Amino acid sequence: MYVCVCKGVTDKALREAIHQGADRMRDLKTCLGVTEQCGICACHVKEILDQTLQERSQTLQQTNQVQGFISRPVCLCGEAA
Repeated sequence: MYVCVCKGVTDKALREAIHQGADRMRDLKTCLGVTEQCGICACHVKEILDQTLQERSQTLQQTNQVQGFISRPVCLCGEAA
């Protein structure tokens, strides 16, 4: 869906930029040009930014939990480690 009609920026493009490291409104404005002209998209851009950062944070936490579980030594011989 188009979020910034002035610059033709979609929600997909926003999420992609955020996943590539744009984690501030200023970053999105610099790399995609959102909010530069009329500014109507600013609220929607901020909403997508916050949502995507939260999702990314949750994914990282889950990945760290899984990696922590996998990296623990496992005793397969039936004796206590």
